[in-house]
Amino acid sequence: MNPNSLKGQPALVTGANSGIGYAVAKALAAAGAPVVVNYVTDPAAAERAVDEIRTAGGEAMAIRADVSKEDEVQAMFRKMFDAYGTIHILVNNAGLQRDARFVDMTLHDWEFVLSVNLTGQFLCAREAVREFLRRGVVPEVSCAAGKILCMSSVHEIIPWAGHVNYAASKGGVMLLMKSLAQELAPHRIRVNSICPGAIRTPINTAAWSTPEALSQLLILIPYGRIGEPEDIGRAAVWLASDESDYVNGTSLYIDGGMTLFPGFSTNG
Repeated sequence: MNPNSLKGQPALVTGANSGIGYAVAKALAAAGAPVVVNYVTDPAAAERAVDEIRTAGGEAMAIRADVSKEDEVQAMFRKMFDAYGTIHILVNNAGLQRDARFVDMTLHDWEFVLSVNLTGQFLCAREAVREFLRRGVVPEVSCAAGKILCMSSVHEIIPWAGHVNYAASKGGVMLLMKSLAQELAPHRIRVNSICPGAIRTPINTAAWSTPEALSQLLILIPYGRIGEPEDIGRAAVWLASDESDYVNGTSLYIDGGMTLFPGFSTNG
């Protein structure tokens, strides 16, 4: 990985104090980007993430903001601009689950998941795009005016019973991303999605923390291993770099083949 491929390109990663978000923040920083580690809970974890990035030679700062709140998102961007001057890379990673059978799902749990997973991506993308358009392309930094990575999921295309609110939010992310990519391409702004499958993070510990659970999970993964957060971080660096400059409006599935309908591998 080129340690300078993102040099001089400030990046904001939402929900970056643990799991996939932290791995992405660390990878972007290793490639030279000054990184904002956004968080909404557990400030100590956010500061640990910042310290680890700095110890490795990177530049980072933590900013608290609830991405579902317009005023907090706008305040976060102002703080970022005060510190780093601009933004070149937005990774819309913040997301959560509130699972239930559909008939038991409350309106609050539906709205809460949609507000963070989908509205949060809209609010952050809008602030980033406003800055991209204001600043334009800086050729000596990047051939694009800005890059947005939407953290989606294999469940933007795989239905998920018992998780209707989550799956609906990720389906929405897919068309948010594609519509933004279509609209913003003439301005040299690229928008893509990363769609993780099963990744070893705290949000899904129950799915991999015992041999029995892991065995059941691997039935769904033809490649035969669970993903690691670093798998996502490496992909994020590539999508944020000029090496992927002709990639726009694409969902990149990082899932070990989970979207290959593994149930049909023995002819159904």
